[in-house]
Amino acid sequence: MNWANRLTVARFFLTIGFVVSMTVRFPWNYTVSLALFILASITDYIDGEIARRFSMITDFGKLMDPLVDKIMMAAAFICLVPLGALPAWAVVVIISREFLITGLRLIALSNGTVLAAESLGKHKTGWQIATVIFFLALLSFAEFSGARLTAPQTLVRFVTVWKYGGAFFVTVTVALTLISGVGYFWKNRTLVQMK
Repeated sequence: MNWANRLTVARFFLTIGFVVSMTVRFPWNYTVSLALFILASITDYIDGEIARRFSMITDFGKLMDPLVDKIMMAAAFICLVPLGALPAWAVVVIISREFLITGLRLIALSNGTVLAAESLGKHKTGWQIATVIFFLALLSFAEFSGARLTAPQTLVRFVTVWKYGGAFFVTVTVALTLISGVGYFWKNRTLVQMK
């Protein structure tokens, strides 16, 4: 197994650690979650760079890299729903798009075609990661702030940033998710048309 694939596997285990830290309460659990998610996101970038620069692209990487990416993002968004970070319907839209595109790529692969990621899809992924980091950073800030958040003025500011900043990130993320997904399907519609 080459280094690019090892990083992909490492990202999967980082995602497991992230889910544990988000669901099990312990001191600084959200800060740990933030660190794990950022680290996992960095491996997502690095493994692709290694695979391309050093010609380490393998069938394992073609299949597992995007799949682990989807698992990482789905896990992050699902864990944020109970905290009121974003509505469940938005997560359903995001996850549905990701797995539908994965299905389309598998259909193409079975026909001997590899569908490359497009620039709009990369922007979408960037916004998804930024959205998760935004909420995790606020949760981490709350852990560091501690008693200061009990002050009414500080609490109001925190809630305002959470509500309106979160709404901005979620809106952009969902919009890019839908636009990039519809565009990707339209461009590759011949793969799903009946012969």
